[in-house]
Amino acid sequence: MVNTKLFSWKLYHQAPIVGIVRNLPIDTVLKIAQAYSEAGLNTIEITMNTKSASEIIATLRHKFPNLNVGAGTVCTDDDLDKAIDAGAQFIVTPIINEAIIKKTVALNIPVFPGAFTPTEIYKAWSLGASAVKVFPATQLGVSYIKDVLAPLNKIKLLPTGGITEGNIKSFFEAGAVGVGMGSSLISKTHISNDDYEGLKKHFIKIRSQIEEFVQI
Repeated sequence: MVNTKLFSWKLYHQAPIVGIVRNLPIDTVLKIAQAYSEAGLNTIEITMNTKSASEIIATLRHKFPNLNVGAGTVCTDDDLDKAIDAGAQFIVTPIINEAIIKKTVALNIPVFPGAFTPTEIYKAWSLGASAVKVFPATQLGVSYIKDVLAPLNKIKLLPTGGITEGNIKSFFEAGAVGVGMGSSLISKTHISNDDYEGLKKHFIKIRSQIEEFVQI
């Protein structure tokens, strides 16, 4: 039976990084999760376009009750139903799908919808987003986050795409409440070398960049 514990905002704020895992087999994901947890990172997302995503989410929920485990790339009602049935504690979308946002909010599950323009960001927030995933943030950069938050200062932004060890701190300085990180966090080099101790050190190094922004 899937652990029914709710998403922990306390754990999230202790390390406001959402690690995005995509297209990796379950055995590898379990090793990543172990290193992730030991490094003090607490919130991990499995994209629904990953093979056996539901099984991976359910297994992580069972084996790592100290992690917030969510589902990403949730684009359809079917994706959402599968994610919830697997025990996903939060939902991330790359787009604004009003039905998905409203359903997730009604279930009292945090949802981070993807949005790009100020209008989209405001719409996602108005629909009940817990934070708005500014995606893709790769080309927009830190200044965009700062510019959007000048008039929309009550909205919580979670930029995703293009976040690295070198710039992560600047996004928090600009006002982001968290970041989503994929390949720059889930290092393919460490994984391909089966170096999970090195991966853990990599996680710790990235987390150390934002120590002043964490809430213990």
